[in-house]
Amino acid sequence: MTRLNARLPYQILTFALFAAAWELYARARGGLLLPGFFETLRATGALLAEPELWRALYVSNQALVLGFAIALALGIPLGILLGRFRTLERYADVWLNILLVTPMAAIIPLLVMWTGIGLTSRTALVTVFSIVMVIVNSRAGVRQVDPSLIEMARSFGAREREIFTRVLLPGALPAVMTGVRLGLGRAVTGMVIVELLMISDGVGGLILEYRGLLKAPPLYATIVIILAEALLLISAARWCERRLTHWSRTTATRANLAGSPK
Repeated sequence: MTRLNARLPYQILTFALFAAAWELYARARGGLLLPGFFETLRATGALLAEPELWRALYVSNQALVLGFAIALALGIPLGILLGRFRTLERYADVWLNILLVTPMAAIIPLLVMWTGIGLTSRTALVTVFSIVMVIVNSRAGVRQVDPSLIEMARSFGAREREIFTRVLLPGALPAVMTGVRLGLGRAVTGMVIVELLMISDGVGGLILEYRGLLKAPPLYATIVIILAEALLLISAARWCERRLTHWSRTTATRANLAGSPK
């Protein structure tokens, strides 16, 4: 908490500088398509009172919640298995590389053709967007576990299941939570992109509507609300990460104190 409080003034100062630069540039060079910072704030407040916004958020977040839940349910176990069993990784690594380098916007038409226009295709795209980060970080977390700990557990008669639950999972948890946080950011990106490019619904549909009508203030306000939701979700994930992995920071601090010169 102390570190958060120490960073808060710098974050406020950075935001204030950004808001001032936005407002000055909009007054000097802006026009119909570039509202000022304060005009955008007023539009955001007005948009929050509109039922249309909340309906759009409800529609979009259905795909976000379902898709990200599927990404976690599949990605964390798969990443741990890939990190534990090198033979399995040899078969799956090429598919992970494909997902990492493929432009996700290019597969949206394929998903729509396979699953139709609706919640299923939007959920599938959110899953595809986010699952790679979850798998890769979960795998990296297992790889970071000290092999001597596994050998020690075996020497005490631990079975494979006990090695997973007592050694691998606790050791990989910080990296897993990092993957959850990064995957959540990509899930929000996928949620919006599929609505912008193929399925004009939810908050993506609002953006397209305001852009077509040249309503710049509500357009910017919609984007601000999406960014605010993403930041809140990532902050919640970061809070969960700190709560679940506080022991790792305590252990690192003790190790540093033990290794420091007297």
